[in-house]
Amino acid sequence: MADYRAPLKDMQFAIRELAGLDRLRALPGLEDATDDLAEAILEQASALATGVIAPTNAVGDEQGTRVENGEVVVPAAFADAYRQYVDGGWAGVTAPPEHGGQGLPFLLGVAVEEMWCAANLAWSLCPLLTEGAVRAIEAHASPELKDRYLPKMVAGEWTGTMNLTEPQAGSDLAAIRTTAEPEGDHYRISGQKIYITWGDHGMTPNVIHLVLARLPGAPEGVRGISLFLVPKFLLDADGSPGERNGVRPVSVEHKLGIHGSPTCVMAFERAVGWLVGQPNAGLAAMFTMMNHARLGVGLEGVAIAERAYQQARAYARDRVQGTVPGHPGRAAIIKHADVRRMLFTMKAYIEAMRANAYVTAAGLDLAQRHPDAAERARHQARVDLMTPVVKGWSTEMGQVLTSLGVQVHGGMGYVEETGAAQHFRDARITTIYEGTTGIQANDLVGRKILRDRGAALAALVTDLRATEAELAPHAELATIRTAHADGCAAVEAAARWLAAHAGDSPATPGAASYHMLMLLGIVTGGWQLARSAVVAVRRLAEGATDADFYRAKILTAAFYAEQVIPQATAHLRALEAGADTLSALPDEQF
Repeated sequence: MADYRAPLKDMQFAIRELAGLDRLRALPGLEDATDDLAEAILEQASALATGVIAPTNAVGDEQGTRVENGEVVVPAAFADAYRQYVDGGWAGVTAPPEHGGQGLPFLLGVAVEEMWCAANLAWSLCPLLTEGAVRAIEAHASPELKDRYLPKMVAGEWTGTMNLTEPQAGSDLAAIRTTAEPEGDHYRISGQKIYITWGDHGMTPNVIHLVLARLPGAPEGVRGISLFLVPKFLLDADGSPGERNGVRPVSVEHKLGIHGSPTCVMAFERAVGWLVGQPNAGLAAMFTMMNHARLGVGLEGVAIAERAYQQARAYARDRVQGTVPGHPGRAAIIKHADVRRMLFTMKAYIEAMRANAYVTAAGLDLAQRHPDAAERARHQARVDLMTPVVKGWSTEMGQVLTSLGVQVHGGMGYVEETGAAQHFRDARITTIYEGTTGIQANDLVGRKILRDRGAALAALVTDLRATEAELAPHAELATIRTAHADGCAAVEAAARWLAAHAGDSPATPGAASYHMLMLLGIVTGGWQLARSAVVAVRRLAEGATDADFYRAKILTAAFYAEQVIPQATAHLRALEAGADTLSALPDEQF
């Protein structure tokens, strides 16, 4: 089983050359986000991820979690790693300084988060959800709630959860039945929630639940949902945890993967809670947390694929099997053409996925901090467009790439002791978390493309075409330029088809949405690799000392252009097929 090593050079390249850390330094409040600071943060995070968190990955998979005496028990190694995470100040890297955070760019937070996810995906879900809960409370809660809860949550001393799903209400949140009865200055929350990630544990003295529930007389459907803050322990006058609240874990789910993450059934029995935001506006408030989580889950697809790639690469270098034409004697399997194809596929996709996630995170910094309102709006539109792509495409490819990692191992990949199978199992949840791929795709087409008549997508195409022009002067990048132009043309054709045919039938947008999402993922990922190649040519011309690194960037972009970009045309053709055949088969024939 290979040890995880954070790919710092690739991460720094994406941060500086693609996401543009220098642009962020010009924003109010981010003046201190220098290259030196970024490098120091990444190196320190890498030490924690590789030396402390990563060794707990297999432990969590083997030990799992359980409920004892009304409490969830997690592996002891998880708690030790979490204490070191909190002691190092990592919980508040991007949180607002007014609540004790460091206020660093989302871009750097995303890079650090990738390391936690790759080191131990099950463990990393706890800080991920806490950070999302902090965002929701900071954006929507009263000043009193912020003062009482945010400092401890920002510090990581208390953790946070998101309580949406109920037995009868999965993605259909309109069916939520949990109730909230007014009582003085608070509410009494009653109901049951399921699939609550890190819903309970003993790593911190308190767990702060954000819970969707209905007020008496609330409108039917999603317009009647409110958001409440419900702590595991009520606070004493001095702000410390005191009396146990009426919330408890009933059980933990037995899952395909992420065994170390307690996925809880939670019972709320007249639990004391406080309203977050306005009555009946809970879904909008919760989406502050959910949209943050969607970017985070997309990053999980990148991270678990990176972990699987490192494992497969190490095995391929060590495993000697068979002979290869042109090489004397028996060869390591990394010499075999098909193994090279699989490893190169993993490498190329991971770099493309990482770049998409990092560039989108930088866009979020620009959307929140740029001094010009029009620029803030422009960057927010791009973030909104790319969020379902980062989440949906990256996690879909995470399935493919972790599966390739098993395949590189051959039969040994199917044996748990190698660790390859765990990555495959752990990755499977990511396409379901925070809205399935289908939900992301419907959001992309319905809300992000059709609703604004394709304006945000047209702006993206303009940027894609600008990179085509940057490729043109470099003859050595001709293959990349041709493929990039083909990808741009596919996006434009898909946009035209949607504009012309979305109204053909009610099923048409839904039938096209998955293919639009995958097409955009492929093309924007290729766009980032094309940009990487342009940077690499420039750095080589300047006499870069690490010439092999930059040559690898060019070759990776070329491989993606040859082997991946052609799939964009296939998705375009499937999209253009419309909904007729999909809708024609009677239900009973499935």
